[in-house]
Amino acid sequence: MALTVVFMGTPDFSVPTLRAVHAAGHAVAAVYTQPPRKAGRRGLTLTPSPVQAEAERLGIPVRTPANFKDAAEREAFTALNADVAVVVAYGLLLPQAVLDAPRFGCLNGHGSLLPRWRGAAPIQRAIEAGDRTTGMMVMKMEAGLDTGPVALTAETEIGETDTAGELHDRLSALSADLMVEALERLEAGRLVFEDQAAIAARTGREPVYARKIDKAEAALDFSQESGVLARKINAFSPFPGAWTTIPFAAGPERVKILRARTEAGTGAPGTVLDDGLLVACGTGAVRLLELQRAGGKRLDAGTLLRGVEVPKGTMLGLKVEGL
Repeated sequence: MALTVVFMGTPDFSVPTLRAVHAAGHAVAAVYTQPPRKAGRRGLTLTPSPVQAEAERLGIPVRTPANFKDAAEREAFTALNADVAVVVAYGLLLPQAVLDAPRFGCLNGHGSLLPRWRGAAPIQRAIEAGDRTTGMMVMKMEAGLDTGPVALTAETEIGETDTAGELHDRLSALSADLMVEALERLEAGRLVFEDQAAIAARTGREPVYARKIDKAEAALDFSQESGVLARKINAFSPFPGAWTTIPFAAGPERVKILRARTEAGTGAPGTVLDDGLLVACGTGAVRLLELQRAGGKRLDAGTLLRGVEVPKGTMLGLKVEGL
């Protein structure tokens, strides 16, 4: 017998889970997502979230409350008489009345190995910290931020040059499969939860907060150790995009660096050490693998260097007024 589900999510990351839950035959009574945002060149066009667009394609009713402070919104949610709410990157805090309304509560798909990386940016912070593995977890939501007990886990390795964008896509796919399994077990009365304190004791993973990415963090400082810089570049790719200034022949430009790896090399920090964009750091060097000029496409270093010269000895990261 299928469950009656309310789905709550907003970005692209959430879409595969919505599709999978719907395809599994569960009755999705409604989809909750954040309200349409202004977009377009002038910011005048209201654009629905990716989850809203998918829900409308599937013929599922969509609700877009700004929050749940209004008692009428909480009552409307309760009136759906859901067995369970599935929450994946919704982006709004849920009050206790909403958490308690479904018969089996709210299940959240979270992109980290809890209790490590609770919070807004678990994918990016895991790469930035040099974690070798991360994963998706299905947990039961409670009032605390990502503190609820965990039912299911699927792990994935983080490669040396994996970017946040690539890891995002892998975890999004894992979320879909894991949530369908969780609902199957829930329906059969076999969904078992483990407290995060017990997980921490068993695995040694301590609670860490994954703070939201601030664009001010994205400027590269080549005086740092090469591993720190390479991880930051990969963690901030594609958004917000770590950046530096490059003095091209036509003038200096601010350029996003979207993939890098560490290599051996010594020199003054910021100095290009060869003709393939190996750049000296405070310790070691980073090989810049993918870059994007303002208004341009993402290019591998070889393709970029066929159009512009960045010869050995060039100094990157110089402060340029207006950039």
